Amino acid sequence: MHEIEGALSHHELIKIRISGAERDDIKTMADTICENMDASLVQIIGHVVIIYRPAKDPKIQLPKA
Repeated sequence: MHEIEGALSHHELIKIRISGAERDDIKTMADTICENMDASLVQIIGHVVIIYRPAKDPKIQLPKA
């Protein structure tokens, strides 16, 4: 979790590979990570989870929905 915190602080948008887990387990892990890091789940593709957390000075501008 410490590595994820550092990566989110520096990059805002990160990919995390979760190997050796079933689809439901990956979703559960992704939700737990997002909850603990105050981040948003962007997408899950196979074993790769993409999460986003805006920085204090955001570099990425998301489109308004």
